[in-house]
Amino acid sequence: MFTLLRLIMYRMSVGRRFSDLKKIRLVFLFLGPLLLGSDAAAAPFDYKDALSKSLLFLQAQRSGKLPEDQKVTWRGDSALEDGKLANVDLTGGYYDAGDNIKFGFPMAFTVTMLSWSAIEYGSEIMQAGEMDNLQSAIRWGTDYFLKAHTGLTQLYVQVGSPPTDHNCWERPEDMDTPRNLLQVNASFPGSDVAGETAAAMAAASIVLRATDNAYAEKLITSATQDELLWAAAWLYKATKVSTYLDYVVNNKLWVSAATEFNWENKVSGLAVLMSKLYLSGKSSTMQLQSFKQNAESFICYNLPGSPSRKTSTTPGGLLYLRIGANTQYAVNLAFLLGLYTQYLETANIRQVMCGTKAFTLADIQTFADRQANYILGDNPANISYMVGFGSHFPQQAHHRAASITSIHLMPTSVGCSVGFYRWYNRDAPNPNVLTGAIVGGPNPLDQFNDKRWASSCTEPATYVNAPFVGIMARMAFAKSLCLTPPVKSTPS
Repeated sequence: MFTLLRLIMYRMSVGRRFSDLKKIRLVFLFLGPLLLGSDAAAAPFDYKDALSKSLLFLQAQRSGKLPEDQKVTWRGDSALEDGKLANVDLTGGYYDAGDNIKFGFPMAFTVTMLSWSAIEYGSEIMQAGEMDNLQSAIRWGTDYFLKAHTGLTQLYVQVGSPPTDHNCWERPEDMDTPRNLLQVNASFPGSDVAGETAAAMAAASIVLRATDNAYAEKLITSATQDELLWAAAWLYKATKVSTYLDYVVNNKLWVSAATEFNWENKVSGLAVLMSKLYLSGKSSTMQLQSFKQNAESFICYNLPGSPSRKTSTTPGGLLYLRIGANTQYAVNLAFLLGLYTQYLETANIRQVMCGTKAFTLADIQTFADRQANYILGDNPANISYMVGFGSHFPQQAHHRAASITSIHLMPTSVGCSVGFYRWYNRDAPNPNVLTGAIVGGPNPLDQFNDKRWASSCTEPATYVNAPFVGIMARMAFAKSLCLTPPVKSTPS
């Protein structure tokens, strides 16, 4: 039926148009229910399924002793001696991508974005039956951060050695590469990663307080180690302690508008987060007006048709910034735009000005939703970039655990060289389906190379899935400014 709709639109576009506008209306009147389903606002994808699978991927990334309710059953316990070199327990946490290293910075961003999704879309996530799974995913990260925070100014931020790990292809269950430790402290500061970890624990405390108040308090106590703007904003949101808000206000000149939002650059996320407070009209918020301006500059830098646009999209419509996990930029953009338009609607603001050009909230959110739908399969290649979603998805995710037969089926250890020779270079689908993983995506021309060794295309990451949870919660329940979900433009 979608093919029929495209044929009608094509005939109209090349001049072989219906001579009578009434005939066009009749076509859509009678074919509309068939083309779109019984509900004209029917979504082009099962967003609830995508939400569930986004969270399932995080279980495949778990390090440490796996729980009894582990759903990704082809994984096993791993890295059970992490921290032993310093006589501390650093087991648990997440491997962030396709390797076996635990990087604290992207892990913390993952937890922050999972928490932000839960805070903003809690009712939708509960309606989808996924709140327990989401809280479990958040707590798997915060349990690790509490272990890693070993002193007032001490935080372990990495476990594993990138040079040796990246030269080895083995399951995490077989891992025998060095588990070197990296700590930031007063002598070797790392304010960026400490700030993100503080933000993660503060945001998580908001989500987990209803079910475990004592644990939430423990997170807040640990989170007060650092007070950079992003961390201070989340600490204020979690505690309402004015000192944190004052810190943000007094140091707002540190930041200006940015074109992107990711685990290394929080400026645009900070702008949107603080804009909600500004738009609420509460006392002492006029000093936060610059954050609203930065949020809207971020929109204008990215929106097609904006006179101040600084980024570009692929011919098929995906935001494209750079090679390597490019989907993260599209997903983070979609998360912030979808959220910010809701903030504006609540404040009864109906448009954003980019220079002299006005964009409606519908314009902005449609672009945001376009990013999500592209990733789920509405793209020139007709492929879902979420593994296990739809009928056509990546088969060779760049992921050590997924690419080697499960330890439960093949208990013999797989060493580094054997892993590369037999599994990494094997031009065949992975033996384990990495369900829910969002891979790096296509090149700037919408072309996708589904090969394990093409890591920029096929490697997934937790920090891509985390904001996608919130996007899917919003889109699953049409929390979209009186918009109907967009009709998929290409056949599935």
